[in-house]
Amino acid sequence: MTAIDEIKARLDIVDIVSESVQLRRSGKNYTGFCPFHANTRTPAFVVFQESGTWRCFGECNDGGDIFKFVMKKQGWDFPEALRELAQRAGVELTPKTPEQQSQYEEFDRLRDLLEEAVTFYRHNLLNTPAGMAALEYLHRRGLTDETIEAFGIGYAPKSWDVTTDFFKSKGYSEQDLIDAGMVSTRDSGGIYDRFRHRVMIPIRDDRGRMAAFGARILDPEDIPKYLNSPQTDIFDKGRILFGLDKARRAIRSLDQVVIVEGYMGVLAPHQHGYNNVVATMGTALTENHLRLIKRFTRKIVLAMDSDAAGMKATLRGLEVARQTLDRETEVQFDARGLMRQEARLQADIRVTTLPPGMDPDDVIKRDPSEWERLIQAAKPIVVHVMEVLAADRDLDDPKTKTEIAGQVIPLIADIPNAIERDTFRQQLARLLRVDERSLIDPSTSRRSRSTRSQSFRRPKRKVETLKVESGSNGTSDYRRETYILGVLLRYPELIYHIDRRLKEHGLEPYGAIDFQHTDHQEIYRWIHLSLHQGESEPLHYVLNHLPEEMMNTADHVLSQTEEIDPQSERVLEDILRTVIISRLRTVNQKLDYLRFAQEDLQAQGDLKASQYQSTMGQYAELLGRLHKAQNTFTHRSLSTK
Repeated sequence: MTAIDEIKARLDIVDIVSESVQLRRSGKNYTGFCPFHANTRTPAFVVFQESGTWRCFGECNDGGDIFKFVMKKQGWDFPEALRELAQRAGVELTPKTPEQQSQYEEFDRLRDLLEEAVTFYRHNLLNTPAGMAALEYLHRRGLTDETIEAFGIGYAPKSWDVTTDFFKSKGYSEQDLIDAGMVSTRDSGGIYDRFRHRVMIPIRDDRGRMAAFGARILDPEDIPKYLNSPQTDIFDKGRILFGLDKARRAIRSLDQVVIVEGYMGVLAPHQHGYNNVVATMGTALTENHLRLIKRFTRKIVLAMDSDAAGMKATLRGLEVARQTLDRETEVQFDARGLMRQEARLQADIRVTTLPPGMDPDDVIKRDPSEWERLIQAAKPIVVHVMEVLAADRDLDDPKTKTEIAGQVIPLIADIPNAIERDTFRQQLARLLRVDERSLIDPSTSRRSRSTRSQSFRRPKRKVETLKVESGSNGTSDYRRETYILGVLLRYPELIYHIDRRLKEHGLEPYGAIDFQHTDHQEIYRWIHLSLHQGESEPLHYVLNHLPEEMMNTADHVLSQTEEIDPQSERVLEDILRTVIISRLRTVNQKLDYLRFAQEDLQAQGDLKASQYQSTMGQYAELLGRLHKAQNTFTHRSLSTK
């Protein structure tokens, strides 16, 4: 339970509102005159004790929870309201520990040092004779000045101590330089510049923060050809993909990422507008890489060298992918009508093989359009593995056939679509020239038999949809809002799809007012803002700007949607139905209030009671549109199941 949840659990909204508003009980709710606008005739302000929310049905047309009320009443922002209510509820807001604060500050100091190093190396590239020679080398490699500047590429002087002396003069200690990976230590004591006479390529994390450097030799006699910063507290090459900070938007827009090997494999494609390319740095694709990628897309193209090493890297990456990517539950029926579940990969992994002896930058330089054709021609991972394993093999040898089948059949079994599984199994049978029936994985049958007796006892996995209740209570309202926020944090662009579908039914765009809880309204506001900025990826923009007090709430809503595919059509339908149900409830509340107000005035003999008739007609019309939309979305959802 977060601090916000605990405050809501301990404080009664009726008690808080009653301090400034005279309330009277009306059924299970409370009504009164709205404190936020002049109104002395009809009580337009309602407090819903069960859900812990309030709404003004009069001039304000506003509402929210206990936090929103205090913020509006006192003119405070959310952190101020949170601190006040936490004190009243006796809830301690846990700040960062001194150790955590110290660690964050140390990491920021290392990143600041590395940012200054980018400037230092850039200066040496552009303003020294040796740097000009390095610049000429980059130009010969086909890089433009614009690309060199965009990626912050620089030059490390051919010296053992120039870099060290410069940063010492800036107030950094030897330990700072060691911790940032800028220097190496001698066995005899002391330090020396780690990077000397090399092209310096800044390595940033997915949020664009400096993490390390990659250094490429200029002297052919030097070794190694590429030298990365050592692993530090802020750099782990198994967790960072080069170029992802610049590729995020394109990856999300194209719904595809291309993974290559090496820095030049990223620079050349980006220079020619192929911005969805990232690179591993001297390591095979790791589990952490894939967990990073899947936040942006599930469509992955591995662009590998055609040599043996490239092929092996492809197969290594394949096994990691099979173990890492999210899985969903697919319900199937066996021959005896028993239902069982099989885990299927939720990803489209394809592979393209580069021309012999060529890197991505070689392909781009020869013909940029060839690169695009290679990516478009990428083959499904199963087909690629078949071809790799069968290349230059004696397919008449039964043992060879058995070996190839033994590696490919488990991959086919991991494919979620039954038609695709059959298709690939047929392809494998044709390749090996065997009866397709011999390729049915016996281990699958054994697993099926052994798990039947347990299948009804196992707890159900999370599914990707939300059961939308038509009723209203605080718990279900909060759960619905948590679900929507979690999805929108992962895929903010879904807001555009929601608005378009609402517009088709003549309904207002989605907005913060659709949320009852202030913390949710605040998070939604930052999500909406994230779509209209170019500073960083939307999720990172939100997390970097949210008040510290709300990070637990953000973590909570994200944790509740870990197994949900935010780009699924069923998820969109769920959100739309949830929005419609919430609005139906609000409109019905509004109509109930108007009827109450009209009857109250009529009882007082007020001739102005009829003024509500027109407004009630407008809301009745809106109610009709909402019901029509609800029926449409429900029908669509059922038709896709």
